[in-house]
Amino acid sequence: MKELSLHILDIAENSIAANAKKIEIFVNENTINDRLMICVKDNGKGMDEEATKKIIDPFVTSRTTRKVGLGIPLLKAAAEMCNGNLTIESEINVGTTIQVSFQRSHIDRMPIGNLAQTILHLVIGSPQINWVFHYQVNEEEYIFDDMPIKNELEGLSLTEPLVLAFLREEIESGIKNIRPEFEY
Repeated sequence: MKELSLHILDIAENSIAANAKKIEIFVNENTINDRLMICVKDNGKGMDEEATKKIIDPFVTSRTTRKVGLGIPLLKAAAEMCNGNLTIESEINVGTTIQVSFQRSHIDRMPIGNLAQTILHLVIGSPQINWVFHYQVNEEEYIFDDMPIKNELEGLSLTEPLVLAFLREEIESGIKNIRPEFEY
């Protein structure tokens, strides 16, 4: 994967497969300490300690569609190559938290990619889940929580053109307000 937003998508899809009802995605850029942190936290079925340790092995996957799971091992390697790390905390019937950090300015750190499109894809593709997205640069933060919007829509589809346009504009402008130079 060439962009961190694609790794976020991969981890979030794992959370969906774990029957999570709420998934929180945190992206924190600290320009002062030169760190970039990404965290995906869910309330899915969770894993025991043994499964949590095995998840960084590329030849272990719970998916039946293929025999390898490269997403998390590749992300871990990318983080370590950029003076960072990856941690996984999980508890059965509580959920899983995957956190990865990078040296933000490291020359080998892959670009963040299109965060707005990734979040929009997740919200539209899995409307049964409560999605909360936190984007922070130093002290400024944007939070997108889809639950108030879904409640206001009273069952109207998120794929309705006006709703879709609103969601896209909301997420893109929220990110741009925090980081005006953010590239899409």
